[in-house]
Amino acid sequence: MKSFFQALCFLSLIHSPSLSAEGTKPNVIFILCDDLGYSDIGCYGSEIATPNLDALAKDGLRFTQFYNTTRCWPTRGALLTGYYAQQIGRDRLPNLPGGVMKNRPAWAPLLPALLKEAGYLSYHSGKWHIDGKVLEGGFDRSRNIVSPGNFFTTAGTSIDDVPLKPVQTGEEHYITIATADHAIECLKDHAKDTPDKPFFQYIAFHAPHFPLHALPQDIAKYSGMYSSGWDALRKSRFEKQKAMGLTKGELSALVREVGPPAKFPDAQKHLLPGEVYDTPPWTELTPEQQAFQAHKMAIHAAMVDRMDQEIGRIIAQLKAMDAFGNTLIMFASDNGASAEIMIRDGGHDPKAELGSATTYPCLGPGFSSAANTPFRMHKSWVHEGGISTPLIAHWPRGIKQKNELRHTPAHVIDIVPTVLELAGVTKPTQWKDTPIPAAPGRSLVAAFNADKTIERDSLWWLHEGHRAIRVGDWKLVAFSEKEWELYNLVTDRAEQKNLAPEQPDRVKQLAAEWEKQTKEFTELVR
Repeated sequence: MKSFFQALCFLSLIHSPSLSAEGTKPNVIFILCDDLGYSDIGCYGSEIATPNLDALAKDGLRFTQFYNTTRCWPTRGALLTGYYAQQIGRDRLPNLPGGVMKNRPAWAPLLPALLKEAGYLSYHSGKWHIDGKVLEGGFDRSRNIVSPGNFFTTAGTSIDDVPLKPVQTGEEHYITIATADHAIECLKDHAKDTPDKPFFQYIAFHAPHFPLHALPQDIAKYSGMYSSGWDALRKSRFEKQKAMGLTKGELSALVREVGPPAKFPDAQKHLLPGEVYDTPPWTELTPEQQAFQAHKMAIHAAMVDRMDQEIGRIIAQLKAMDAFGNTLIMFASDNGASAEIMIRDGGHDPKAELGSATTYPCLGPGFSSAANTPFRMHKSWVHEGGISTPLIAHWPRGIKQKNELRHTPAHVIDIVPTVLELAGVTKPTQWKDTPIPAAPGRSLVAAFNADKTIERDSLWWLHEGHRAIRVGDWKLVAFSEKEWELYNLVTDRAEQKNLAPEQPDRVKQLAAEWEKQTKEFTELVR
């Protein structure tokens, strides 16, 4: 009988997704990019060359309904704490301050601090945009790049929270490459100095956030590719997504009159002649506008392409140090592609080659709509285009299924409980002598080896007055100061048929739930 139970325990250990076959804690790498649309990588329907991410998806999982907070800093705070940004003061609640300048409460430690008890070393490379210094958040090493609106400089960079000097500029200082260089350096040193310890690595690329800056050789790969325009690109990507099984619904109607999500009059004084604010049919643009818009999209594609190349270098290092097999790699975006249009940093040299350091264009709503295919709206809005992101999960020793889809709704608040479960860490009940409130995130580990729905009461959003809640397959969503809209996401993920007039009772029920959660968050912050 004793042997029988020993065998059962051994088998459960082998088949548990929380441990590798050797029973060791997995390493974890979370790669977060900036302003990437749902369809901007090959394995989610794109024509952009992303062979390294595509390979991770082919040998791992793609989540079809993974969500962020629709903006950069709220997503980062939610990702590394497991709480909605409003719960920790990193985004506003009605009638309460909060946001990028607000500090987290003492009871909201970041994930690396929680992993220390399990022996993890933690490394950060790239964008931070979270309150406090990086090492104070539990990371052991950091290259924090506070982009000054230029991808070709070391200005705004700190190493282990110490400013990097002297500042250097030029193509050899492209921050996407610098981010990967530091991540690889951390991996090499880890393999040399602490090979017996597990690691957590947070790699936060700035790409493809504006300004649109890319290396000339990367831009050249996409020259002329987008001359057919955003309408044709959306249709092309949508057909690929249907063939992949990523969507069963229809392509959203293109929202023609968008305008920028935020008004920056001073930043919009020097727009270039080919710029357009909204999303007219491509055929209505002048030849100058078509050429300018297509060139911008080529730069956006080049930025995504280069990021994938750098991810390939990181993967090569993992393989060289024999860590690839027991490293869970996850990849996501902090929000949907951006409709912003501005010349924000440093002005613009109209004689310079577009994409170089002295040019400052944004992608804009036309090709942002294509990047967010098949969904509606953009970064900053909480319709599906603003909050939907790819999520790739790859872990050879823990995820045995290959090239499979996972359809459970999930959110960046789920990453902390997922990693803690894999690391065998029980979250403490208090931190710095302060009780820790219950967190809304749910572990996704159960979904790694089976396409099952992770049970939860709801998912909730609020940003700049735009608000939404999802309960099961139903989503209630509203533009700021507008009426609620209701959608069944099983049949209408593109949010095309508003069912609110037909189902007022359901609207009332879901609205009450949104208000209830908002009130609970408000009481917590106060």
